[in-house]
Amino acid sequence: MSKKYYEIPLAGNIIEPGNSEKYLTGTWRSERPVIDESKCLWTKHDSCLKCFVYCPDSAIIVSPGHIEVKYSHCKGCGVCAHECPVKCIEMVPEV
Repeated sequence: MSKKYYEIPLAGNIIEPGNSEKYLTGTWRSERPVIDESKCLWTKHDSCLKCFVYCPDSAIIVSPGHIEVKYSHCKGCGVCAHECPVKCIEMVPEV
């Protein structure tokens, strides 16, 4: 038997909280960000974090004195590299 229209979830609805961890979207990219921590203001001075703030996928992971990219969720949009004031993030071709 077919479902009635009101039994089907509407597109874009989040049925359960925190479900984005289940959907790995990193295979979509053609380029990936590589961070040079020796230039990064976060690893040197605990300041900036523009890449973290602007990343639309929450793929920038920050810990004290260390910053990295969660490639399983990074779509390679390049926003992090564009927003970095010291250009410590370089977009490189995905291999």
